[in-house]
Amino acid sequence: MLDKFREECAVVGVYGHPEAANMVYLGLYALQHRGQESSGIVSSDGKGLISHRQMGLVADIFNEDVIKQMDGSIAIGHNRYSTSGQSHLKNTQPFVVEYAHGPIAISHNGNLVNAEILREELEESGSIFQSTSDTEVIIHLIATSRESSLMGRIVEALSRVRGAYSLLFLTLDRMIAARDPRGFRPLVLGKFKTGKGHSGYVVASETCALDLIEAEYMREVEPGEILSFGPKGMESLKPFPPAPHAKCIFEYIYFSRPDSNLYGRNVYQVRKELGRQLARENPVEADLVTPVPDSGVPAAIGYAQESGLPLEFGLIRNHYVGRTFIEPQQSIRHFGVKIKLNAQREVLRRKRVVVVDDSIVRGTTSRKIIRMLRDAGAKEVHMRISSPPTSSPCYYGIDTPTRSELIASASAVDEIRRFIEADSLAYLSREGMYSFLDGRSDGFCDACFSGNYPIHFDDEGHVRQLHLFEATQQR
Repeated sequence: MLDKFREECAVVGVYGHPEAANMVYLGLYALQHRGQESSGIVSSDGKGLISHRQMGLVADIFNEDVIKQMDGSIAIGHNRYSTSGQSHLKNTQPFVVEYAHGPIAISHNGNLVNAEILREELEESGSIFQSTSDTEVIIHLIATSRESSLMGRIVEALSRVRGAYSLLFLTLDRMIAARDPRGFRPLVLGKFKTGKGHSGYVVASETCALDLIEAEYMREVEPGEILSFGPKGMESLKPFPPAPHAKCIFEYIYFSRPDSNLYGRNVYQVRKELGRQLARENPVEADLVTPVPDSGVPAAIGYAQESGLPLEFGLIRNHYVGRTFIEPQQSIRHFGVKIKLNAQREVLRRKRVVVVDDSIVRGTTSRKIIRMLRDAGAKEVHMRISSPPTSSPCYYGIDTPTRSELIASASAVDEIRRFIEADSLAYLSREGMYSFLDGRSDGFCDACFSGNYPIHFDDEGHVRQLHLFEATQQR
């Protein structure tokens, strides 16, 4: 998908392991795809919290000397790509604060739709904010709570926020994990034992993080559940009223790593099934199928298997592109895409090509890709998308463009086809998107495709929240 959506965040927490910070570092490494802007780890040695945060990639931020200084058997970490707040070190998580009850650190994946209103209320009461991230609102709500226990303060704070959150908290002797009642963002629980008889727990955004550190997958943290890890072991609390689940369907389509298991299913297998269903719904006479790497690969495999067409890699991705590069003064056609992808003439020349991608957002990247395929000799280019048209922005943790920037919000499929210059264009139907669930869509959020938002903005207060949130996304 090539950065048409920005990745959301990743959280990892380890309790009761002698190398907690190292385990968190490895977990963040496995979850680098969920955020490449900044990363941080906070550990506890029982006397204080030790923090290291920096802009950049996990491997560039942490080295052996840094990890050695992060003593203790408890640690939490975070990879960030800004879905809320500006791109600055001050917004890098985990946040660490000292308040009346001691030090506390927090990592957050998701977005709070009422953060602006809560922030205004807190500032009017005297709170001073150090960042532009919505996560800091949760910290202030905890600090201003009059509940006597930490768990009580967290419960009270989370009862006031609306939106998506998978959270990790760290104190001197405790780690706490929380997932919002609708379960927008994923969060999984694992357990490991070392050869020396030590045992501990790990909480992470995806199961691929557990695989790397050889932790045994136990289960998902349930929507609305708060887990506390302390001297008495693990304790579970479900303090919020039940709410209809709204797990993000786009995690299956793009965000999660293919080797992760999400909501009870393997992501790679789901994406292949989406490709198969796409071929059933939208066949076309062609010579080969080629994916837009990397996220389009499993769906292209499924499309090829179902259609009987050969799968060829007509586009090759450069996996070593940094975040910035110097563009030559003399113009190179499609430079921004070509530095990441290269079309293979030997595969594409005089061929009718089905090119499979996971989504179209603005349409500009798809148009450049199609032009590249034609420049490489493709006779026909048929675009197939393994999700429905992306017509509405997300307010729950995926940094989609505003509605006016989404090409499908105001353009029919044939208009989009003409814009991207494809011979044909077809999307997976919304019903087909749930083919891997036998058509059952309950329990999922697909607002970016349907416009049906699980958290409704139906009264004056909520409408104001929505307008404020859209305003912050456009800054």
